[in-house]
Amino acid sequence: MLKLSRKYLAWWAVGIGTAFLIVQVICDLWLPNITSDIINNGVAKSNISYIWNSGYKMLAISLLGMIAAAVNVYFAATQSQRMGSKIREDLFKKVSFLSNHEFEHFGDASLITRTTNDVIQIQNVMVMILRMMLQSPIMLIGAGIMAYNKQPALTAVFLVAIPVLVFFVGIIMYFAVPLFQGMQKKIDRINLVFREGLTGVRVIRAFNRDKFEQDRFGEANKDYTHTAIKVFTIVSFMLPIMTLIMSGTNMGIIWYGAKLISNQTMQVGNLVAFMTYAAQILMSFMMLSMVFVLIPRASASAKRINEVLEMKNSVKDPEQPISVSEETKTASLEFKNVDFRYKGMDELAIDGANFKATAGQTVAIIGGTGSGKSTLVSLIPRFFDPEKGEILINGTDIKTMSQKDVHAKVSLAQQKSVLFQGTVRENMQFGNPDATDDEIWHAMEIAQATEFIHKDEDGLDAWVEQNGDNFSGGQKQRLTIARTLVKQAPVYVFDDSFSALDFKTDAELRHSLREDSQIQKSVVVIVAQRIATVADADLIGSALSGIGE
Repeated sequence: MLKLSRKYLAWWAVGIGTAFLIVQVICDLWLPNITSDIINNGVAKSNISYIWNSGYKMLAISLLGMIAAAVNVYFAATQSQRMGSKIREDLFKKVSFLSNHEFEHFGDASLITRTTNDVIQIQNVMVMILRMMLQSPIMLIGAGIMAYNKQPALTAVFLVAIPVLVFFVGIIMYFAVPLFQGMQKKIDRINLVFREGLTGVRVIRAFNRDKFEQDRFGEANKDYTHTAIKVFTIVSFMLPIMTLIMSGTNMGIIWYGAKLISNQTMQVGNLVAFMTYAAQILMSFMMLSMVFVLIPRASASAKRINEVLEMKNSVKDPEQPISVSEETKTASLEFKNVDFRYKGMDELAIDGANFKATAGQTVAIIGGTGSGKSTLVSLIPRFFDPEKGEILINGTDIKTMSQKDVHAKVSLAQQKSVLFQGTVRENMQFGNPDATDDEIWHAMEIAQATEFIHKDEDGLDAWVEQNGDNFSGGQKQRLTIARTLVKQAPVYVFDDSFSALDFKTDAELRHSLREDSQIQKSVVVIVAQRIATVADADLIGSALSGIGE
């Protein structure tokens, strides 16, 4: 957590907040001293004028302390929230550029938890650190000095009270800290089950597994709930124990102070002030203890966040990437002896892939489920890097180019049709923000999507729900293909993106692709399982056996 603090906190603001915190503590420590003087010099001597003057002084000091506290709270709150905002922004940027290997290492549910709940834990504890953790030691030392100045003999009471408080706080932390650390993993589990239930709700209903999923979520929920109840029950003992110790301390102070007063070695006002300082000492110690109880949970969250931020990406840009302007303009795609295997696997997913396609040619990749078709096309935009061999676009090895340039040269339609919430136009412009309406309609004509979009009176302004849930599977695929065509690129990849289309629509779409002037200047890669879809391709093969004419 210290690493995150150094990076994301504005230390000038922390310094200003700490300065006002010191002013607040001084005001809080000054007030009991004035109360003592009022009792000793005002009430005891019936000096009304002194009482009024001291009262005005207390009012001014209280007002100053209130202003200082408000400024400190402002800086503590704003800095903690800005810190959380910066962490979330960096996490999102980092995740956006992670390769598929690293993304799959964490998983969707864990990344969501790290970006939300873990950041919130750090924000909450950071407020406590900038308030309580800084205030408590200053108050503890200041109150101790002031109490000693009032009556050194009475400070012997703390030799009993503080060790007892340390003992009980230590026991509470011993049992609570491991439970706090485990709670974040249990939140991960809840998010995972809940997310799977939402994304797979149709499958769950189709197989009548509602009860099973409810029990599965209930088990994860109860596991987290039982842990949370247990840990907060343990922490809840802090307040009654603190109250008991403070009451016992006050009893000891009053008993011993009464003896000193009867011996005329202590004034009544000093006893009242000493009791206030004793309360401040014990409360400061308890607040400090509470911070140290909650810090381990925030530390666990910080560790999980740092794991993402410090994760080294397996797909990296070269130190001196080749400029796009240095490349040839003739579209081509070439695989040279490409091998690839997934992490932890013994067998190759791609073994010696070799082919070359030039502008106007279509490469077809066919094969059964699990034969490596999608894996092969995922290598083209550098979602993964091959274990061996080279992949060249326009005659340039993609490893020598920046990822931005590689992605600019590849337009991809994936197996799963992903649409974003917004209008049809916004979705079409996702890969080409400058695309005109005419260009969008042309791409939709090729993708056979104009029919159902024209039926909507809003046209390109028709609304698209999250994940395109207001369209059928075939409609979503055609819109996804259209979005791919709107982006002008030397290489177009269609990863089994015709699977939901009927034979007639499939044939019309492929015919439109062949006749389009832009597509004729590019290389087209089609992954399919239907032979009819790839029958007209120039190069046909499988991911494992290689590609030939």
